[in-house]
Amino acid sequence: MADLNTRISDFLWKDLNGKHFTGKKDPFWEALVKAGTELWLDTGDMNEAESNWTAEMSALTTNNTLLNNEIQKGIYDVFISEAKAVVRDLPVEDRVREIAFILNARHGLRLVNRFDGFVSVELHTDTAHDIKSILYYGRRLHEICPEKFIVKVPYTAEGLLGARLLRESGVRINFTLEFSARQNVLVTRLARPDYLNVFLGRIGAYIADNKLGDGSGAGEMAVIASQNWVTGLSAENQWQTKLIAASLRNHNQLELLAGTDVFTMPPKVAASGRKELKGEFTSRMHENYPVNLSGSAAGSAVEKFWEVDGKVLAFSERVAKNVPATGAELIHIAREEGCEDMFPSLTREEKNFISTDGKIPVHSRWKDKIADGKIAPDTLLTLAGLASFTADQKALDDRIRSIIE
Repeated sequence: MADLNTRISDFLWKDLNGKHFTGKKDPFWEALVKAGTELWLDTGDMNEAESNWTAEMSALTTNNTLLNNEIQKGIYDVFISEAKAVVRDLPVEDRVREIAFILNARHGLRLVNRFDGFVSVELHTDTAHDIKSILYYGRRLHEICPEKFIVKVPYTAEGLLGARLLRESGVRINFTLEFSARQNVLVTRLARPDYLNVFLGRIGAYIADNKLGDGSGAGEMAVIASQNWVTGLSAENQWQTKLIAASLRNHNQLELLAGTDVFTMPPKVAASGRKELKGEFTSRMHENYPVNLSGSAAGSAVEKFWEVDGKVLAFSERVAKNVPATGAELIHIAREEGCEDMFPSLTREEKNFISTDGKIPVHSRWKDKIADGKIAPDTLLTLAGLASFTADQKALDDRIRSIIE
């Protein structure tokens, strides 16, 4: 395996010339940085990134969906054919997994090579519930580019524990697929990552699409609540965790959430903000934005996006002091502490609903289980997000398989 890793590393670095695109300084983005926010572009598209990249931006982030978008363009088909020879000694399905790993790393390296920024790279979704696989592939990604790669680990019971172990071994971690302050309290205390997230756009969409309100203010509330908790908890620790307001949907959020540790901005949002806003930014981390809910939101538990109760605090403190050895043990403790809805048990039919409903779950399917405290809206969005990434990862794997077979 050591010989294989050497062959892969040599293959990954082939033909990268080290010529960087130098972004110009921009007072607009400089003002946002001065308000306390790091600026990351949320794209895997080289041309889109180059059109928006400035000297104030420090990183790019990819995920299974963004990488698959690039792979499906066909720009890596020849590279995949060449990679087949590098992993020739492996069984077919292992070859597919390794080439998927190679593509993730190669695209990340191309972004590093082009922009000289940090790049957040994501694990294969098959690793999400396997601590050993999280450690194995996370460490390999780190070894390929330790100065610039930040490894993304998804919010699962095993992901929390795997991220903790990776972080302790010196791997920079971006913990992903969180949707609430309470999830981020647990992540900060247990996983101790460099970065964690609130995917705020989907919070508003969940409320609006399910007619629980118009969706306004909800994502912003979740971000501000998370930021205040993460900042407070990090001040007590020897490590620092930063919050990412992930995948902004509207350029107005650049102003509404100025002062958040990090923005990951889709290029369209960045371009729109640069065109429409004046660039007069001040921190908004003490704002209390109204959340417009309808009468049907009663009993929907949407407040769990931004509220953190005593049960969550007790649970997170317990597992931070005595770290569980397995995901199953962590889930058992969650139930003992009254936090079953953070790691729910699902039937086969319910798992199918998660996969088929897309990124925004249908609230009516789950309202009884929510009322019984068996699941919650933030957990639903996490499960739906992982299912969406899994579908895109499968599409990527299928393209690899079609080429190498």
